[in-house]
Amino acid sequence: MTARQRADRRAGLAFVGPAALTLAALALYPGLWVLWLSLQQRIPIFGIARFVGLDHYGFLATDPRFWNAVRVTLVFTGISVALELLLGLGVALALQRQRVGRRLALSLLLLAWALPSVVTAKLFEWLYHPSAGLVNVLLGRPLNWLGDPALALLGLILADVWRTMPFVALLCYARLLTISPEVYEAARVDGAGRLATLTSVTLPLLRSILLVALLFRTLDALRAFDLMYVLTGGGPANTTETLTVYAYRSLFQTLQLGFGSAIGVVIFALVMAVAAGYLRALRREGLAA
Repeated sequence: MTARQRADRRAGLAFVGPAALTLAALALYPGLWVLWLSLQQRIPIFGIARFVGLDHYGFLATDPRFWNAVRVTLVFTGISVALELLLGLGVALALQRQRVGRRLALSLLLLAWALPSVVTAKLFEWLYHPSAGLVNVLLGRPLNWLGDPALALLGLILADVWRTMPFVALLCYARLLTISPEVYEAARVDGAGRLATLTSVTLPLLRSILLVALLFRTLDALRAFDLMYVLTGGGPANTTETLTVYAYRSLFQTLQLGFGSAIGVVIFALVMAVAAGYLRALRREGLAA
């Protein structure tokens, strides 16, 4: 390493240092404290505070409610992210071909994405109203979307897709704008139809940006809380209780700080495992260091 390289490295560390210290203070220390808290039995209202080791994790391994929350979280994440991918890609392709009203369409997409989650939840609470909701008026049937165990999770998924699909659509649309028209012209000269152009030209060029979008959306869906908390609170009969809702109930409703922290640690481990898998895929695409 030359003297110039060493100087550049020191300068880089000096610039990164404040951000690293701030991150350590705001994320690392609280994270370590939650891990330590998960090894204790802490119920302040009863004055209980004792070290229990891995007892909470052992209980979670056999807790039916925990495994139900895991199932709900994975189903919610898998279906919502898949729908967002398909619909977002379709909307992006439609915007690419649209010639009139494109700015209006983009504005509406941004509006849906920019709305706070709580506002979106209250909006869908009215849309799903059993007697006066627009959804039931259009369907012509008085369905109890948020009170029926068979429909509540589906209602949450549809609300989440409406709120976050524009994120995928805008990313894909931005990437489509960078594809040279000569690429599609060459495909037409070679005799490729629309389907062949989509599968052999467009989708391969969108692969990297789709991985990035899926990374962020999967992590967000795994940690989703506000939408289901406002709309259903985890009910009915725990059919929409995700890991985050279970952790919230344990931490703030029953004040089992140690047990709730253990669930939080499990959520963190799940998110990190998924992020590691996506980053490995992005590294193969040359998008991650």
